[in-house]
Parts: sequence; C-alpha cells; structure tokens
Amino acid sequence: MSSNNPAPQVRTRFAPSPTGFLHIGGARTALYSWAYARRHGGTFILRVEDTDVARSTPEAVQAILDGMKWLGLDHDEGPFYQMRRMDRYKDVIRKMLDSGKAYHCYTTPEELDAMREAQRERGEKPRYDGRWRPERGKAMPAQPAGVKPVVRFRNPTEGVVAWHDVVKGRIEIANAELDDLIIARADGTPTYNFCVVVDDWDMRITHVIRGDDHVNNTPRQINILRALDAPVPQYAHLSMILGPDGQKLSKRHGAVSVMQYDEDGYLPEAVLNYLARLGWSHGDAEVFDMRQFCAWFDLDHITPSAAQFNNEKLLWLNQHYLKLADNARLAADVAQRLARRGVDPGQGPALEAVIGLYKERVATLNELADAAESFYVDLHPPADLLAQHLTPAARAALADLRKRLAAADWSKAALSQAIKETLAATALKMPQVAIPLRVALLGQPQTPSIDAVLEVMGRELVLTLLDRHL
Repeated sequence: MSSNNPAPQVRTRFAPSPTGFLHIGGARTALYSWAYARRHGGTFILRVEDTDVARSTPEAVQAILDGMKWLGLDHDEGPFYQMRRMDRYKDVIRKMLDSGKAYHCYTTPEELDAMREAQRERGEKPRYDGRWRPERGKAMPAQPAGVKPVVRFRNPTEGVVAWHDVVKGRIEIANAELDDLIIARADGTPTYNFCVVVDDWDMRITHVIRGDDHVNNTPRQINILRALDAPVPQYAHLSMILGPDGQKLSKRHGAVSVMQYDEDGYLPEAVLNYLARLGWSHGDAEVFDMRQFCAWFDLDHITPSAAQFNNEKLLWLNQHYLKLADNARLAADVAQRLARRGVDPGQGPALEAVIGLYKERVATLNELADAAESFYVDLHPPADLLAQHLTPAARAALADLRKRLAAADWSKAALSQAIKETLAATALKMPQVAIPLRVALLGQPQTPSIDAVLEVMGRELVLTLLDRHL
C-alpha cells in the first residue's frame, strides 16, 4: 500500500447489551478487542447497546462497567449509549427512505404469522414476502387505515454477500436467502441490527471482534453498510466457550459473571491470562502478563473451534499469580474480605506478614482470608482437638517452651533455637511439640513453619494464648 493511502488506524469496539452481568464470553471478546487495539496503537471503544428497553437496566450497565474496570480493560472512547443516539439513527432512516434504500411496510404481525405458516405448509423457508417492497411497474396495495408501518431495508435480491472472516475464513450468503430486514419498528424505534451498522460507521470501526452468534447478522449489516456507502470493517467471529461437559457454558458450570470471580477470590490477572488462552495461542506459552499478550496478540491465531472452560486450569493460574503478587496488595484485598466477615485485622499481627506466611499455600484470596482470620479472632479450639493434641506430656513441653519464649530474642532464629532446647529437655520429637503448639495458638494442627508463625504473631499474643492452655 502506498504512503499516499495509508491503512486506517485500528479502531475496535466492545458493545455489550446491558441485560445482565459481564459474563466470561463477553469478557474474552472485550479482551481480544482491547488487545488488538493496544497491539496496533489503535483505539478501543466501549459502546453500550441498550436499545432493548424492556430488559436493559442501570444495574446491568454498572455491572458491565465494574467488570471492565476490575479486569483493567480501559477504553479510549465511550462509553457510548445507543439510546442517546436515537436522533442520529432516525435521520439516517429518513435519508434511506428518501433515496429508496428503505420503505414503509404495513404488514401486520397477524398477517406475518399467517404468511409464515402458509410458507411452512408449502415447505418453504418462513420469511417476509416483500409485498410492500416498491418495484418498477408493481401495483402497491392500498395503505390500511390505522396501521403504523415499520421501515424495512431494501436488501439486494441478486448475487451474494461475501466476506473474509479472519477466524472462520470466507463466508458467503446468497442475497436471495435474506428478506428485507426491519430497521425501524412501528413506534419509530430503530432495531438492533441497524443501530450497530450506524454506530460502526460513525465510530469508524475497522475490526469487529465478536461472538459467532452474530455471524447470521453479518450479511445483513454488510448490505446496509454498502447501501450507505460506508466502509465495511473486517470481521472476526469467536467460537463459543463450552463447559467441561462439552455443553454451552452456563450457570450450571459455576460462576459466569466476571465479578463472581472477584467474589470467589481470583486475581484479575489470572482471569485475563486464562481468557487469553481460551481460543488463542502463542506457541506453548501458558503464563504471561497483559503487556506480553498485547505484544503477541493477532487475529490469525484465534482457533475457529470451540474452547472448553477448565476451572482447574484457572485455579492453577490463580495460585501462580498469588505467589507472585506483592504482599501489600494482597493484604489490602484480604483486609476488605475480613472486614466483610466482621474481622478487624488491625487488632493483631501485621497482615502483610501473615500474608507472607500463607500466600504460597493457598489457591484463592478467600482461602488466604480464611488462613489469616485465625490470627485476628478469639479462637476456642474444639475440646476433642485439644484433648487429642494437648496431652499431659505436650502441656509439660509447652510450659517449658513458654519460659524459653518469654526470655528469647523475638527473631525466627532465636525462636527456632528455643524450640530445639525444649525438644532436648523433654526428649520429644519436633511433631510432638510443634503440633500441640499450633493447636494452642491457631486451633489447627497444620500451619507454615512454626518458628515463622511465632515470629509473626509476636511475643505478647503467643504467651497469652499459651497461658490459656497451661
């Protein structure tokens, strides 16, 4: 391409309908659209397709915005709302009516039902028969009184509409298979397929990345774009995401709302990394951050086959990112989770230090909060657990250890030495002292290294808890 005719700047969009939360499939579409714009130094646009007034809610809009923010998928323009662009759509429809590219149709819903039933009985594909479509020399029916017309697009009747789908390859549909689409309802409100076309045109979208449930809309949208002398973007239709059982992903497979993953204790970078690989690959690379993903991402390596969701793989990735995460960041998140449980982590050891003990032993932030909670609540271990582990010999050993801890320099090395001295003095093995000590302090027989636990808990708390059981 010559320098006098450069390729247009990449402009992508994510255009959810606010009829529910941001689900995993939508999040992957947003991620790919965002990454493609970032890869090419382009523009990523957020557009809210809220023309379904009966089902769109402000709560759903906010859920989408919250999900995008949590994932860190920042938009460059928008959010644009279709309901605020009605005047623009109606203006385009008026011009199409004036130019003969659209026409009024007075067929009633009852007539349409009867028409389609007759077609089915004849073994034909149910469709609008074009009875109100103006043609040269055609005698038009008389306009019925009291019937408000819809507006239909005058779809070409000859040839095919074809495009190269970046994911699926060449797709072509005979125009004879497409009837004249309604672009404005009887009450004057434009329809979804028409609004999408005008939006993509006005927003100069160069690449439409969306789910393959939109493939059937594409030929109609291309024909309308061409009728408007508007450029046709490139299309990339992503295959659906299946559940572990091979069925379409649904609520029965677990959380499908992006924000549910936040509630369940996943990190956004783990969810993003997992979604990136759910239909796209770069060699054998499994773990990568979004900066690397944007550098690698292209549309040519999106697989045309359906992707299968694997909760275990996502959990493994989350565990990986927890290990890498900054303790202060994790502590801030865990503090909020504890606060929702009525637990104040300000009353006890430094939360960052507790996080450091456990973050490599858990898979989610909720598990991390579970582990941390023991350090900030007044624990009363069950009697059977105490009876099992705090035997007379164990209590005697803990009494010996308590004296040594009271005088010890409170460092991990000194605490470890105090435990070793108690082992030598009592002729017990490490588990015979360490397990009862864990139960006395945290009400559980397994914890991270006991000297590290002691150091984090602090002298005052450790001695107070030991005194309770001696």
